[in-house]
Amino acid sequence: MLASVPFNNSVDTARAPELHPDRPTLLVVDDEEGPRQSLRVVFKDEYNLLLASDGQSALELARSYPVDVAVLDIRMAGMNGIEVLEKLKQIDPTIEVVMMTAFETAETIRQALRLQACDYITKPFDLATMRQAVATALERRRLARELRANADRLQALQAELQQQKLEEEIIRTRGEIYASIIHDINGPLTIISGLIQIINQRIGEESQVQGEDLELIKDRLKRITRQVSNCIDISRRYLSFLRQNPNENVRVWVNQILGDLEELLRVHPSTRDNQLIIQPLREDVSVPVNGTDLIQILLNLALNALQCTPQQHRVEISGNLLHQPLVLEDFHDGPNDRFILADSLRNTPPLLALAVQDNGPGIPPEIMPRLFEPFATKQLKTRGTGLGLCIVQRLLKEAHGALHVHSQVGQGSVFTVYLPARLTGSDTTFKV
Repeated sequence: MLASVPFNNSVDTARAPELHPDRPTLLVVDDEEGPRQSLRVVFKDEYNLLLASDGQSALELARSYPVDVAVLDIRMAGMNGIEVLEKLKQIDPTIEVVMMTAFETAETIRQALRLQACDYITKPFDLATMRQAVATALERRRLARELRANADRLQALQAELQQQKLEEEIIRTRGEIYASIIHDINGPLTIISGLIQIINQRIGEESQVQGEDLELIKDRLKRITRQVSNCIDISRRYLSFLRQNPNENVRVWVNQILGDLEELLRVHPSTRDNQLIIQPLREDVSVPVNGTDLIQILLNLALNALQCTPQQHRVEISGNLLHQPLVLEDFHDGPNDRFILADSLRNTPPLLALAVQDNGPGIPPEIMPRLFEPFATKQLKTRGTGLGLCIVQRLLKEAHGALHVHSQVGQGSVFTVYLPARLTGSDTTFKV
């Protein structure tokens, strides 16, 4: 059934036209009934027709019905065709428009093209030319709609891929965190196990404990309690990371951490038969790191050094204060060196440099570029899990620190941690 608006000077709003769902919709706007009648006859069998005798009526139709193509007369009483074109594009930018007029001027053509009219036909028009112009406009709209649909599908696909990548990253990150939890808690648990063994060896089959044995057991139980607290702190730290709620205001005194580290390593099996030296700072400083995190950084580096070879060797931990920013251009990656986290380093003095040095076998040049990848250090055939340096890298990044590694095969390695520091008091003089 042909759908059209009655041929009067205004839109018949009392009776809405029925639009065939399988036909495109053509809006014809002309203040002369003759051209409207002619176009009705030409397109009645192929299009849903909406006919309007003035610009305002045409705009009401465009707001009420989905229009594919509009044919506009330029010279009309009231609102002219250029004004109608502009307002139609505001209602639906995808409507294709064919302009027609008996009074063609360069200015009207320029305006019509600027407003993205599809074609421009002069009156009296040839029916074949008008058919072709409307068909071309309809094809242009179909192609534009197809392009938009493809763009929407592409955007949806990109969003889906991004979401998939994000989910994979979350899974990967959480997997690393869970592995890190196991790795980090294993240290305190190893120490707890060692302390319990000492207690068992001391009391043996004794039915009563007193004197020195009692004092030793009390001391070891205090240490066990401290290690249990470390396990709890580690768990809280990783839960905080998973919840993305890090504490930005924490600070810790370095000498306290070095003292705790010495106590931890003193009973660790890896220290047995090796020489361990921990030098406290001559003047204590604080750093903006969670205490558990700093212990984990130093503990992982120290255990790597202690476990680098089964042969007896020496590990030394020391620190000094830098009153000038690091000259980052002086650090170059190579077969014997790696410098990481330069971008996240808060390179403002004073800076604390903490070095963990060993005289072990050193790091082969082929391992150095992949040193901070998970399990890369397993190729060194050490007793570690291969996760320690990954954990160190992540914790230092969160603390706005950096790490430099220097190693010579057959001579040993030095891992130097750089962290922003704060002096004890207002006096900034510090000598080591």
